[in-house]
Amino acid sequence: MAATPKAPKKMKIDYNIDRGIYDDFVKTCSRKGYAPNIIVERIMKKYAETGQM
Repeated sequence: MAATPKAPKKMKIDYNIDRGIYDDFVKTCSRKGYAPNIIVERIMKKYAETGQM
């Protein structure tokens, strides 16, 4: 059997956020055609690389 690369591991993050802000964020993402989790992952990656949002 050939070796296959391991899939990236995912981490679940629990946090509290105002429902109105969350709803606005999801609506904006859906209007632009983006998935909300992808936006959050990109922001976290940018923060990890540069230290700022």
